[in-house]
Amino acid sequence: MNQDLESLIESTNVTFNDIGGMNDLKEEIKLNIIYPFKNPELFIQYGRKAGGGILLYGPPGCGKTYIAKATANECNATFFNISIADILDMHVGTSERKLHETFQLARRKAPSVIFIDEIDALGNDRMKTGENVYARTLVNQFLNELDGLASDNTSIMVLGATNVPWFVDTALKRPGRFDKTIFVPPPEVNARAKIFELLLSGKPIENIDYKLLAAKTNRYSAADIKAVCNAAIDIKIREAMKTGQKGLISTQDLLQAIQKINPTTTEWLYTTENYVKYSNQSGMYDAVLDYLNKKENN
Repeated sequence: MNQDLESLIESTNVTFNDIGGMNDLKEEIKLNIIYPFKNPELFIQYGRKAGGGILLYGPPGCGKTYIAKATANECNATFFNISIADILDMHVGTSERKLHETFQLARRKAPSVIFIDEIDALGNDRMKTGENVYARTLVNQFLNELDGLASDNTSIMVLGATNVPWFVDTALKRPGRFDKTIFVPPPEVNARAKIFELLLSGKPIENIDYKLLAAKTNRYSAADIKAVCNAAIDIKIREAMKTGQKGLISTQDLLQAIQKINPTTTEWLYTTENYVKYSNQSGMYDAVLDYLNKKENN
């Protein structure tokens, strides 16, 4: 067995309780992944089986990887964490072989969750690759792994993540492949409060006003909030180095950190707004428009 492929298997202890908010997304994943994995007989009676694909998209840093890890853990599945560097190779045919061997290993280790980050690099729209034959053959191999006649993907769930879903080949988003395309937005206000609470748990803190922090961080991603917490921690460390006394992290320290860190989702949302307003004939990106049309994203 290829030891390099074994390195793609990752242990995870992340649960849905470790992820602030995203309740609708969690329910969607429970229905489409976790319940079928845990109750295969029931779902078979209704003509459903465990397995399939879900495409997660949204601005970077909003928890797509965490969702994948928690999903695998919640259904006791082998978790394959794949980046494009694990598959893409400059030598002709090697990328296709790596992709095939990864799916073969996942089938042997089923039930499995395969998480592919930046999936647009592996499944790039063939209409936009022009004469790039290698990109086309890789997409064809990907399609074959997902639903080819020789591909038994029972109890294999493929989760793809991308910041640019419109660059993913249309054929990948058809039923039987990535059946659902789900928007992962920046966390809403209650989720942001929970994320602050989770990130500061176990740290030397005063009584923190999580609601105030959440109200001040509209459109901040989970990664942005982590950066805020780290910046506040740095404030206290610098103070401790000067005074020799360890102080507690305060709400004011966190507010000060917020002033220094801008939300990284803004550029993505601006770009996406221009795209989906004029390229959403199928309604696939209605969730993004709904989010953008809210007066307050909370």
